[in-house]
Amino acid sequence: MKVLLKYSLIFTFCCTYFAAQAQTDEAAEANTIDSLKTILKTSKSDTNKLNILFSLMDKISDENIWHTYNEERIQLAQKLVKNNNEQVKLKGKRSLAESLNFKGIINSDQSRDSIALIYYYQSLKLWEELGDLKNNALLLNNIGNIFYDRGDVAQAIDYLEKVLQMQEKIGDKDGIGLSLNNLAGMYTSKGDIPKALNYFSRALKLQEQLNNIRGISTSLSNIGFIYFNQGEVDKALDYFNRSLELRKKNDDKVGMGYTLNNIGVAYKSKKDTIKALEYFEKSLKLREEILDKKGVALSLNNIGEIYSHQGDLPKALSYFEKCLKLNKELNNKAGIANSYNSIGALCIKQKKYAFASSFIDSSLIISKELGFPDIIKNAELIASRVDSASANYKGAFEHYKQFIKYRDSLNNEGTRKASLKSQLNYEFEKKEAVLKEQQEKEALIAEE
Repeated sequence: MKVLLKYSLIFTFCCTYFAAQAQTDEAAEANTIDSLKTILKTSKSDTNKLNILFSLMDKISDENIWHTYNEERIQLAQKLVKNNNEQVKLKGKRSLAESLNFKGIINSDQSRDSIALIYYYQSLKLWEELGDLKNNALLLNNIGNIFYDRGDVAQAIDYLEKVLQMQEKIGDKDGIGLSLNNLAGMYTSKGDIPKALNYFSRALKLQEQLNNIRGISTSLSNIGFIYFNQGEVDKALDYFNRSLELRKKNDDKVGMGYTLNNIGVAYKSKKDTIKALEYFEKSLKLREEILDKKGVALSLNNIGEIYSHQGDLPKALSYFEKCLKLNKELNNKAGIANSYNSIGALCIKQKKYAFASSFIDSSLIISKELGFPDIIKNAELIASRVDSASANYKGAFEHYKQFIKYRDSLNNEGTRKASLKSQLNYEFEKKEAVLKEQQEKEALIAEE
């Protein structure tokens, strides 16, 4: 589905031209789709039909029609796998592996993780038989993401380490950069900041070598997040803004949604709720436009937090409830635990301590099952406030001790040193590379 940009009235001519151009493009695409459908009906070659179906899937955005063509492709590929001709059999096997992976992705997007895993494993088996390490790595990455969403971070890391080894073996540098960022994100959620920083720094260094703008912007945003968690908000903002500029140039709307959200979080921590709300609303609008449901839930929660701070509790609760509903639809356990924390804190403000306790107990169960220290830390602090308000001072003290424990595990001197060391090493390596390049130029001039 094409999105038309809206210009101000002084650009009426430009707007009309682009609208007309877009209509022409859509008409041309519709003609192409009609032609492909006609060829599909008349084609007698099964291998040609596979190619035509793939082209149709590439052109059509309607999920139901897309799914129908993918199913047709699976049936055709299963027929070709039984063919006596080795080349035809190979074509069928590759097409079947691709379509099973697509089917896994569709089910994963619809939060049907168990069904998605079945198709991912079927696809993985075929890629292993074909000896295709690049696609093998892709499937392992998809499987790892399922385990991460389920809260099994250790299993997810195990899969992603295998992915990284395969990508290093075949020299897939773009894939390596992506895997380094993914692993860093997982270690961040576990609270292992030194390891996370190591992976983030390696990813940034590689992306700069490749001049991969999307990768560089992701790494900058991730490193900014680490600095934010260390309490260095201005430094984090610098990284977030650098990331946002690159993402705008690259028209990376998914990345822009996350970075806008991160900037909002940074301003919220600086008590600038007006700027924070501005960035959260920009992030929400963009995420709704691109149907990033997990991102939408996160933005809804953050906007609710702002209204809660401003004292508009009914409006805050409305946003928190929308967020919780969406997280449950997505089976996003970390998101659900965060929503419980937000609603629990709101219940304290309304002096509904029994409700607050119920939400926080649920959050602690989920977050401890996931092993995410940042969510546990927040839940323990809110639980301490509930007990204190209910005159359960012993319970309040115990929960506060747990809050301190988890807070310090995320933000301690060792972590700060690891952060500083990582940054110094990175800056030193950059300067050394520039110096080496300069020396090589001088040597060439001297030789001439």
